[in-house]
Amino acid sequence: MLYDCVIIGGGPAGLNAALVLGRARRGVAIVDNNQPRNAVTRSSHGFITRDGVTPGEFRRIAYEEVLHYPTVEHIQQEAVAAVKTDEGFEIEVGTGQVLRSRKLLLSSGLKEILPAIEGLLPLYGRSLFNCPYCDGWELRDRALVVVSEQPTAFHTAKLLLNWSKDIIVCTNGNPVLSEEEARLLQARSIPVIEKPIAEFIGSDGQLQGLRFSDGAFLARTGGFVVPKLIQSSSIGEELGCELTENGEIRTDASGKTSVPGFYSAGDAIAMRSAQLIMAAASGSRAAISINMELTEEDFTNQ
Repeated sequence: MLYDCVIIGGGPAGLNAALVLGRARRGVAIVDNNQPRNAVTRSSHGFITRDGVTPGEFRRIAYEEVLHYPTVEHIQQEAVAAVKTDEGFEIEVGTGQVLRSRKLLLSSGLKEILPAIEGLLPLYGRSLFNCPYCDGWELRDRALVVVSEQPTAFHTAKLLLNWSKDIIVCTNGNPVLSEEEARLLQARSIPVIEKPIAEFIGSDGQLQGLRFSDGAFLARTGGFVVPKLIQSSSIGEELGCELTENGEIRTDASGKTSVPGFYSAGDAIAMRSAQLIMAAASGSRAAISINMELTEEDFTNQ
């Protein structure tokens, strides 16, 4: 069987793309291993009509809607490899099955590499988060900490002033702020602590504070941890598509990569804008471009 499009990844970008293509009567296979990055989150925000929905419920509703269209299939596997062929692409999944497709959409998103600090994981998604737009409202007016080993610490701290005025930046022993950035934060009453963090302390998912390597304790009731983000799939790089200096898959406005017939959407192309609604929009945009490309090929070849 030759699909019109195989979609790798069942997040909001891939599912919205499948919805658009299914409604266009295109043969689609969604290859999804059911391991979304937001699985630790109790609720997702910022998506109109779905504000506060759990990630699991979001996916349940989305698959129910998408699989209503008879030309859309869900293959619950991991895509392990893909090669370019004369007719399009061949995609190998975990079972060894090979799917043939005219077009390929990669929407598998990103992986988070969190700082290796004891006590972080039980609190992550409960009182420690990574996106102020997603969870800043829930932590409004609390005593917050920004933990970042990345240069984006300064940006995150500035942004959080919209939700709280009690903010402390901790770099876990890494000199990620310039002298000017540190001075500007201090001028806004945002202290910067560069000592290594020994552990997060909390109970029942709620942060109580941080203990540093020298034994000092900092009381905090919530915060944001800035992870390092990497592509969750190496398929884009293996196919030879161009990446940005930040490791994002470079696309044009429609989602086309530098490899003909290969598209990408969602977090993989916008690492710093990881919101459901923006990912879904990019999936819709890519699907429309894919359908137009297929339409032009079909019209010309008939």
